[in-house]
Formats: sequence, C-alpha cells, structure tokens
Amino acid sequence: MSGGRLPLQGLRVIAVEQYGAGPFGSLHLADLGADVIKIEDPAVGGDVGRFTPPYTTGTQPGTQAGAEDRGPDSLFFQSINRNKRSVVLDVRNPSGREVFERLVANADAVYSNLRGDVPEKLGITYRQLAHVNPRIVCCSLSGFGMSGPRRSQPGYDYLLQGLAGWMSLTGAPDGPPTKSGASLVDFAGGVTAALALLAGVHGARETGIGTDCDVSLYDTAISMLNYLAAWHLTAGHEPARTANSAHPSLVPFQNFRTADSWIVVACPKEKFWRRLVTALGEPEWGADPRFGDFAGRADHREEVLGLVQKALIARTTAEWLPLLEEHGVPCARVNTVPEALAEEHSAARGLVLEVDHPVWGRVRQVATAARVGEPRDRHRRAPALGEDNGAVLTDLCGYTPREQDALRAAGAFGTTEN
Repeated sequence: MSGGRLPLQGLRVIAVEQYGAGPFGSLHLADLGADVIKIEDPAVGGDVGRFTPPYTTGTQPGTQAGAEDRGPDSLFFQSINRNKRSVVLDVRNPSGREVFERLVANADAVYSNLRGDVPEKLGITYRQLAHVNPRIVCCSLSGFGMSGPRRSQPGYDYLLQGLAGWMSLTGAPDGPPTKSGASLVDFAGGVTAALALLAGVHGARETGIGTDCDVSLYDTAISMLNYLAAWHLTAGHEPARTANSAHPSLVPFQNFRTADSWIVVACPKEKFWRRLVTALGEPEWGADPRFGDFAGRADHREEVLGLVQKALIARTTAEWLPLLEEHGVPCARVNTVPEALAEEHSAARGLVLEVDHPVWGRVRQVATAARVGEPRDRHRRAPALGEDNGAVLTDLCGYTPREQDALRAAGAFGTTEN
C-alpha cells in the first residue's frame, strides 16, 4: 500500500481475464488502488498464465496436488497479477452464476479478455447484466472485437503484429519480417482497455447508466500505425524496413556502431543536427547546403549516414556518450535487458519493486508506468489460485459458511478451490 489513499481506491473490477493482455491492463488499475477480483475457471486450473514456462511451480494441469502444494504459479503470472485477488468460480454453473451476479451487484465493472463472441455466450455483456446492476461497465478486450468477420477468432500478439503490418516494418531490409522483442500489441491493448474501462465508469457515475466497451488487439495494432497510415492513405507512401532501425523520414535518427558497441543518435530537430556535427568535430557539415534541413538530409541520406558512421566508429561508446550529452545531442546506449534494468535512472524512478513469495522468496519485477500522486510503497504478490474465495464470498457477497458449503456442493467453485 502507500502512505495515503491510492487514486483508484473505491473502484471494484470483476476480471474474467487470462494470460497477458487482459491482466496487464488490470495490473495498472490494481497498482493504482482498484480492487481487482480475478475470476478463475476451475475447469482449466485457473488463469493459463499460471502455467507459462520457464519459471513455474506447483501443480500443473493433469497432475495430482501434493499436501504442501499452493497450486499452479509462475513468474510470468506473478509479474502481471500483483495487488489482485483470486476467486475460483464456474460462471457456467447455475450456483456459480448466482455468486457472479452478486459480485456484479457490488462492482463498477466487469472486465474480460476472451474471444469477441464469448462475452455474450457467458452472459457478461451490459444487456445481460444491467438487470443486476444498471451502472455496470462491461469492458471486453478481445483479439478482433465483438463485431466483424473475425470476431470469433482467437487473437494473440504474434498474430496481430503480422496481420497489422508491424512485422513488415521491423528488422533488417534484407531480412525476414520480424516481431518486436516485447509483446507490444498485448501490452498496448491492455492499457487501452484499462483506459476505456475508466472512461466507461466515469460516464456511469455521471449518468447512472453503464455500457459496453468493445476493445480489440486488432484495433489497437492498426491504430498504432498512426502517421505511417496517414502517409499511405493520403499520399500513397508504402512503409518499409530500414537499415539500423532508422527513422523513416528523419536523418540522422538511428542506431550507429561505435568502436565497441552500438548507440542511438537522434536528430528530430534542426538544432540537434548542428549540435551533433559540432560534437563530432565536423562543424562544416552543418554549413553544407546539401545537409541544411530535414529535406536535404533525407535526399542525401546515404552521404549523411556514411559521414556520421565513419566518425562514430572511431571511438568507444564510453567515449562518445559523455561528449554527445555534453553537446545536448539526444543519444543512448543500446542496452541489453539486464543493462536496462540496472540503469541508475531505473532505480531512481522506482521501476524495480519487490514482493515476498512463499516459494521464490523475494520476487523482483518492474512497476507499471502510470504515476498519479505518491506511488504505493508496498505491493501484494499475485494471489494463489482461489486464495480469496473465503474473504470475498463472506465480506463482499455476504454468504455465511453454511451457504458457501451449499454453493461448493452445487459445483459453484468446481474442484480446484484453495
């Protein structure tokens, strides 16, 4: 927790979520103080993210649990489910549905990341839940949305990076189409869904009437083509891969070799070009009329890049970066992931946090990026499967122990409840 009230305290989200994109979005809400209650399906052993290798522990699907087994878990699951609560519930079972609707009656939003045709099949759209809570916001994050010819198809980050054209833009010009190293469509889709959910809740609190939010990974990926799409749709431009990850129009703005590694140098403003040539000890390049503005440098791209590269490769990265920074040139080392996490600035911004875990001990992971007021200074590890059934059913739903036993006997929680 934090020393003061977190900005989303008082927001309750019932999350029928799994794997990556959905949980990443609700992680932002949970970190900011929302009560995110994960609904995990007992028929499949809970969120599939619990079984994602390589770092897993506990019971795997189809195996017998041991006496000390806390259930399935993984570092993948821990990284995107902290500060949430877990309830094992079979929402297809009539008794499970009863519990689900009681949760909805006391919530602000139902959040899901399922195929586009599944929310209606599960009965979790606004039309199907408004009788329980007219203010409920039903936010669906799916691969392709709740309408259109692909609505019933599963959608995953790799598929969307290919389908939306991202892979055609990534990698070397003479190499194969390539995905980004991080799951950017999943992560961007999750954040977009969280934004849509908050907008829906704000509207519901103003009007007393909830709504559906139809967010898709496909829409997210296409929308992020942004200026490249505008160039193509308006002027017929066809984006393509560039050497050394070069910007499609600004020169120089790309990776360059030094004597021992790689750096990024960026000149998105004219003043940065003038600073760069001064730092390189070649001020006459700034006076060359061929290189005098964005258009000229783009027209003479190969000459500009050849000159800059020849200069930079003469010294090491450790020599160049202080000199470039001293002259005010935007630049950066091309880090490995371990190097990025060890950056002094990462520590200064509090981007690495720790939680205690009964199996792994100290689990170190990265924080979410949204900052609103003072950040929370304590975090709860991601929950064990069904860890919060008792507390949620008692405190939030009002079920007595005897009523919970009856629900259990009726199959509301399947057979994997902790």
